[in-house]
Amino acid sequence: MAEAIRSPNIWDTPDVYELENLASDRAGVIESAMAGLHRIDGARLLDIGCGAGFHLPGFARRGAQVTGIEPHRPLVAAARKRLATQGLSDQVEVLEAGAQDLPVADASVDIAHSRWAYFFGAGCEAGLAELDRVMRPGGVAMLIDNDATRSTFGAWFRGAYPAYDPVAVQRFWKRQGFSALPLTIQWTFDTRADLEAVVRIELPPEAADRLLAGHEGTQVDYGITLWHRTY
Repeated sequence: MAEAIRSPNIWDTPDVYELENLASDRAGVIESAMAGLHRIDGARLLDIGCGAGFHLPGFARRGAQVTGIEPHRPLVAAARKRLATQGLSDQVEVLEAGAQDLPVADASVDIAHSRWAYFFGAGCEAGLAELDRVMRPGGVAMLIDNDATRSTFGAWFRGAYPAYDPVAVQRFWKRQGFSALPLTIQWTFDTRADLEAVVRIELPPEAADRLLAGHEGTQVDYGITLWHRTY
């Protein structure tokens, strides 16, 4: 397996990242948008960079045939444990692999889903080549990432990472044949402590402290892009 790109937020603090997943998009904006691009029920769905498997049960319960792909062994174990706890081990498989070497057959996938995992711009060309191989004609790849050009979190991200060029990222995806579906979701945390913990795994300490001091409450609006391509 090719060396994985390290994800310090979920690799180092999976429990805090779980709080982030629980807070993200409770209204189901992303899932509704995905359903508008390709029918979920009956689809062979590949979740690339599935982490601890947060989204796998939902896809399975919506009728997809689901495979999770994750390169980090502790997260593979966590995903399998989640599925076992929910009685879904026989319905969903989780494979230890990277996006650069997907362990599935040619032209076998209806939906490729990746959410804040690996597919973030230049450097992911090897994974995109694998999508060319595994997607069925008419299948849709749906790659979900932060849109740092807008929203409260987008402004936080731009300020914390000034070298990041969100416009260059947009140009990259358009060159790869993907279309942009802009969405706005909400982070909605149960407690202020949960919000602060998540911000501190996503942003450098100094920036996190400064931004949290100027932000009240337990909600943050978050602009994202659902990049999609039909094969």
